[in-house]
Amino acid sequence: MCGIVGIVGTTPGGGLIERMTQRLSHRGPDHQSVWSHPGVQLGHTRLAILDLSPAGNQPMSAGPYTITYNGEIYNFRALRRQLRGPFQSNSDTEVLLHVFARDGDRCVDQLRGMFAFAVWDARKRRLFAARDRLGIKPLYYRELPDGLAFASEIKALLELGQPPVDLTALRDYFTYKYIPAPKTIYTGIRQLPPAHTLSWDGKLTIKRYWSPTSSCEVGDFDEAEARLGELLEEIVPAHTISDVPVAVFLSGGIDSTTLVAHLDRPRTFTLGTDIPRRDEAPQARLIAEHFGTQHQEETAVAIDLDEALDTIPGVFDEPFGDSGAWATYLVSRLARRHVIVALSGEGGDELFGGYQWYSRWLTDRATLRHRAVAALFPPFFRGARPSQRRVSSGLDRYAAFLGPFTPHQRRHLLGPLLSQKGYDDLWHFRLYWRQDLDPVKRMQWADLHTYLPGDLLTKVDRASMAHSLEVRPPLLDHKLVEFALGVDGRLLRDVEHNRGKLIVRRLMEPRVPDGFFERPKRGFNLPIKTWARNRPELLAGALARLTEAGIIHRPRAPRFTNEQTWTLLALDRWLKLSGASW
Repeated sequence: MCGIVGIVGTTPGGGLIERMTQRLSHRGPDHQSVWSHPGVQLGHTRLAILDLSPAGNQPMSAGPYTITYNGEIYNFRALRRQLRGPFQSNSDTEVLLHVFARDGDRCVDQLRGMFAFAVWDARKRRLFAARDRLGIKPLYYRELPDGLAFASEIKALLELGQPPVDLTALRDYFTYKYIPAPKTIYTGIRQLPPAHTLSWDGKLTIKRYWSPTSSCEVGDFDEAEARLGELLEEIVPAHTISDVPVAVFLSGGIDSTTLVAHLDRPRTFTLGTDIPRRDEAPQARLIAEHFGTQHQEETAVAIDLDEALDTIPGVFDEPFGDSGAWATYLVSRLARRHVIVALSGEGGDELFGGYQWYSRWLTDRATLRHRAVAALFPPFFRGARPSQRRVSSGLDRYAAFLGPFTPHQRRHLLGPLLSQKGYDDLWHFRLYWRQDLDPVKRMQWADLHTYLPGDLLTKVDRASMAHSLEVRPPLLDHKLVEFALGVDGRLLRDVEHNRGKLIVRRLMEPRVPDGFFERPKRGFNLPIKTWARNRPELLAGALARLTEAGIIHRPRAPRFTNEQTWTLLALDRWLKLSGASW
């Protein structure tokens, strides 16, 4: 995996492009280079995965085209057989460059993989850039008075100067616990959304190139199981293509177990915790023994909280409220001591209806007690959040489950700085809320377009690349995504009995120990609230500073959840370390 940067329309001196490139050295420690011509500067930091020789270094040129590219194209060898060449390397980068030379902007239709890349066409004096269909790899851009700058991470664009905070994005953070695309925390710096291309020839143009459908094409269990099995047999091994060792993040849940089962005794890594009820290490250990993997694990302990709060702001460059970020950071650090590439199970819950809260969203009904608690008790009273969820409905209820704070809590929490009158807090969710779909498919569609790229994939990319580790999510191969979107919701989730991933279970249960999938899945979660309770001064100080800044109204005697605690602590520490202003 790599880091990419570029400036077009102008060629500033003073070593700016070199500094921008250096800011991404953690994404590619094996080689760093810049390429400059009048009106364009491109930079690249390389993590060597395919063709480890210097022939795979970037930026790479062929004829009038020069590319800087971050990602993996899993079908690059098949594409190469269609091309005339000549080729100077065995890398997927050179294949991508030749596909662009042949197909132009429509090259993205040919690619199976994860990617963010930019190609400069010297004849047309035009930049073309693209981001993969699901948003696995990041791409940010910043319009300039006479050009455009882009980069894999915000930190590189801050070399052009630090803009003020976008206060609507800061407000969004309290709704989503991340900054939803196309926004970032900074005015003037934007994210290219998943499945979009960008072109610049003096004018900026952004287009969507992939629009999946959600029509029901598979309604039979046997057919769905057979097709899923065929896809996994093809996809999972294909995602191990590499000239360096590949491992698997093993949580002991269905998704990572499915990956391990489709590989030949891979190396596996697990992160445990010092809170037994949240510790997934025993389950992962059982699966590792069952499949004979070379397994290693590490335990996260409470003393890591200070290190986490000091580290995470620099990893994400903006507030990020998913407490799982630190767990992913730690398991990535463990894996990077031994391998350069790891597979991860991201996407399985979103594709196959795996989240336990789906059934609560669909079946929980408010009683008189819930209505009384929601209306009469303080918004952060113990038990208030579940009651507030129950009395809401539709999109409001969906947002209350996915976001760190319910709408009722946000109304009481947000301070005068964020009191934008008439602001639609649910604008991002609303864009992808399909009332025409049945409830299970509706959540599948919304999750794939919002929570998955905005939270989960951002978390995995930044936390792993901070250690120069490439993480690949095979379950997000777009062919598998298109299949899952066409499966009837009744084959994904049994709402009444609160069982998800029905076709995955049918496929995998004969291959795992009896009753294994009936155990509750914990995931890479850390007990932030418990740890913070042992350090009360951390949260007290954060609340005081956020209140003084006008960001929040300090609640009285709050009982924050695990995620709410992290959301507030992470924001406070980001504000302190970033020097942000508004």
